[in-house]
Amino acid sequence: MYVETSRLNGVRWSTDRRGIGGIVGPRSGPYGGRANHTSSFFGVHLRSFAANLFAAALLLLGTAAQAGPKIETWQTANGARVLFVAAPQLPMVDVRVVFDAGAARDGERPGLAAFTAGMLNEGARDWNADTIAERMENVGASLSAATDRDMTSVAVRSLTREPALTTALETLAGVLAAPSFPADALERNRENTLIGLRQEQEQPAKVAQKALYRQVFGGHPYASDPSGTEESVRALTAADLKAFHDRYYTGANAVVAIVGALDRPAAQALAEQVVGTLPAGERAAPLPTVPDLGAAALEQLAFPSSQTHVLAGQPGMARGDPDYFALYLGNHILGGSGLVSILMDEVREKRGLSYNTFSYFIPLAQPGPFLMGLQTKNDQAGQALGVLVDTLKQFAAAGPTDAQLTAAKKNLTGGFPLRIAENAEIIPYLSVIGFYGLPLDYLDRFTDRINAISAEQIRDAFARRVHPERLAIVTVGGDQTPVPVPDPAAAPAPAAGGPG
Repeated sequence: MYVETSRLNGVRWSTDRRGIGGIVGPRSGPYGGRANHTSSFFGVHLRSFAANLFAAALLLLGTAAQAGPKIETWQTANGARVLFVAAPQLPMVDVRVVFDAGAARDGERPGLAAFTAGMLNEGARDWNADTIAERMENVGASLSAATDRDMTSVAVRSLTREPALTTALETLAGVLAAPSFPADALERNRENTLIGLRQEQEQPAKVAQKALYRQVFGGHPYASDPSGTEESVRALTAADLKAFHDRYYTGANAVVAIVGALDRPAAQALAEQVVGTLPAGERAAPLPTVPDLGAAALEQLAFPSSQTHVLAGQPGMARGDPDYFALYLGNHILGGSGLVSILMDEVREKRGLSYNTFSYFIPLAQPGPFLMGLQTKNDQAGQALGVLVDTLKQFAAAGPTDAQLTAAKKNLTGGFPLRIAENAEIIPYLSVIGFYGLPLDYLDRFTDRINAISAEQIRDAFARRVHPERLAIVTVGGDQTPVPVPDPAAAPAPAAGGPG
């Protein structure tokens, strides 16, 4: 879940942003969200303007949207990779600069990456936080920063007319290249972060998610929550933030995504303006490999609640994995498609054990987690967990039916063009394509690649890559009755009510 906050009006809201083909998500919801997302100002009249023109823009897109946007790419003088999509339908531009500077780079200081990103709009060059906010407000632009385990992204949205564009780009360049990390803002942000961490201790979903990541990733950097810990956040200094910024906010470590009403020369000039003053630096070193789990594990955490949160997971897949589309489509059928998923049918419809259940992959630079979960009454936790694992066993062994496969393909591909029709929808895909080195024709080929997957390919991929006998399991709830771990050797129980 992204959490956005506005300095000017105190508005706080959250958004669930799921992507196509898992390219952006699913990273939202209570168990798999991005850690931090802050906004100095959201240009309300800019969004309203865009909304008024959106219907007309869709008509202008015509058949071009069917093929996906044309992506152009090049490098800046200091080594940043740029991806650009010309979108002349609306007089606006979205710019997102992505650094290999996520929480996996925190080292011995958990929370460092997120804290650094959160301080960017608190002061830069000779501007203080109020000046930065006023610069963006006065031209109706937005400035935001977000951090997850792999990356930190800093984004601007602006009209292309002047002085809006120049002001927005100057501000973005300033916070990227010359943040000042003022002491008063650092202490204010520290206290806000500590309050957030204490609040998370009162949220069983967040407690469960953090525990499961520790179980799945062990000593790997992905095990650490991007928000850090109270102890680590209390110890962070301005010198720590500056050192992190100097190391990772460099040209060679950056990807610039641009979508808007510009031509190629204007986009090239924009990219140089935004990141050209950063030192060239070096790319971050590759992250260590994520090891597979050797055996099943169970962690039960007491919590004063009438409901138990049940999570199960293991290392899944990385970006660009050869099994990516088979696993993604298979998971859509298993637990990623909401009310029509197999898990929802088995857990909710047939047995009434939970209002909601899910499964999803979070592909990262190294294999991210494969997660399954639900929330149920305390005295049903063991039964619900058994159904969760049994359903996974059945699916991994048998794969989907032809009817399930056909329905999933139609669901994923039917509305695809409309889901990449807006600038704001294209920009996260573009940044992910650039950051993870995915093919430039990823969006063009998405529909064909989904349609080409067979039921046998899904069954084979799940049989090789998903291991129900080696799940890390976490329960967080009020009932202290031990939850039995499903027997890895046992055959799955028959589905209630016959085959699904």
